[in-house]
Amino acid sequence: MENNLTYKTSGEFQIPDLSLRENPQSQPLGKYGRMRQTYLREHRPILWNQMILTETLFPHLREIDEAANRRLEQMMPELMTSAGVTEALKAADPLKWTGLMNTCKAQAEEVILAELIYA
Repeated sequence: MENNLTYKTSGEFQIPDLSLRENPQSQPLGKYGRMRQTYLREHRPILWNQMILTETLFPHLREIDEAANRRLEQMMPELMTSAGVTEALKAADPLKWTGLMNTCKAQAEEVILAELIYA
């Protein structure tokens, strides 16, 4: 099996000379991409290392971040409707509106975490 890796010598050891072609700072990751990154690093280290070696980590993280944001945008109006969050409520009782909005966002994020981040 050919691995196409170059190695550098450090003392008596051959260490793979790993570098990422894509600069991760060129497009910063969003909240959900960073959460997925932390999850992979801490709970799935073999997959994490494999993705680094095959240079699929950052495209994967960006894809997860975009999918999570799309899912959040899709779910929020549905949750707001079911909770009775309206502009009239916002004008009449801003604190109740804020509480309901926070509840809706927490519910949406719970689903996103279960379906995308921790999957």
